[in-house]
Amino acid sequence: MTGEIPTLLVELEALCERIGRRAQFMEVCGTHTVSVFRNGIRPILPENLRLVSGPGCPVCVTAQRHIDAALDIAGRSGVMVATYGDMLRVPGRSGSLETLRAAGARVRVVNSARAALQLAREHPDCDVVFLAVGFETTAPATAAIVLEAERDGVDNLSILMCHKLVVPAMLMLLETRDPGRPGLDGFLCPGHVSVIIGANAYEPIVERHAKPCVVAGFEADQILTGLVHLARQVAQDRATLENVYSAVVSAEGNTVAQKLVDRVFTVVDTVWRQLGTIPQSGHELAPPYRRFDAVQRFELMIGEDEDHPKCRCGDVIQGIVEPWECTLCGSRCTPRSPVGPCMVSSEGTCAAWYKYGRNLPGYSACAEKETGS
Repeated sequence: MTGEIPTLLVELEALCERIGRRAQFMEVCGTHTVSVFRNGIRPILPENLRLVSGPGCPVCVTAQRHIDAALDIAGRSGVMVATYGDMLRVPGRSGSLETLRAAGARVRVVNSARAALQLAREHPDCDVVFLAVGFETTAPATAAIVLEAERDGVDNLSILMCHKLVVPAMLMLLETRDPGRPGLDGFLCPGHVSVIIGANAYEPIVERHAKPCVVAGFEADQILTGLVHLARQVAQDRATLENVYSAVVSAEGNTVAQKLVDRVFTVVDTVWRQLGTIPQSGHELAPPYRRFDAVQRFELMIGEDEDHPKCRCGDVIQGIVEPWECTLCGSRCTPRSPVGPCMVSSEGTCAAWYKYGRNLPGYSACAEKETGS
């Protein structure tokens, strides 16, 4: 940590004391969640400040029905599924892509959308289906390969669309929160997504709900600076949009990427895992590009989700409970044998707590369940 950290902590402590009650802020991005742990920030926060994690892990919010669709496709002959590595072990109703791959299915791990397109070029004998997950950060790359495939006549590529939009989910958290539970006092907004959508994208949250929003980066001083700005606004009883990551994030964002996405995709209502359908929170291919839609090409029947009845991933990514409050955590659900998606991804809240937070107060019960002590 830099020499600026102690000064920020002193100011944060004073602001939280001035607030006079427990403040609750949400970091929306999975990268923020992991960075908070890696930098040892949680143990040094003021006692009357609670930092909770939000639905900012793309693996965690991909609906089970879409995993089931990917499993359906992967089980067919003449098909290859291209996926990011974190999606391999996400449980569907009847296993995972990892288990299907072990049984001989053609499932390939890629590190970019372009790599999926390259697989389609290299394997003209089969249909390559790209499992397109992620938020606004990864959507432009998916849009780009659709345009390139159309231009070059790569007809054996299709897309299983699972892209999500961050701001509608943040609005949903405020609009559906149980009034009997502690409310959210503000958001630490995601740095990577904000590069694309721009800081101004969070204005509806401030305008409709009077909740402070601060865009911050991922280093310890950036995170603490963001928390100081949030606490200062709450202490002063005001709500504005601030950007402390201006070296990377502009007010308007990447307009070239935005135009690309707007050309290839349309905004639709979509299902988030354990959160239900959130209006205008996802993408589907626009009419001129529907022939690249895997659901249409393979005539898939998209069913309903059947999540494990005791899995509380939905509550975790809404900041309602901590992972160790789930009865499965550390016993039936571990990174090696995950029940819910929050334990799968390296940016999942449950996985982050399991790896980094097991010595923090409250988590000891989870460790005891695992060891049987």
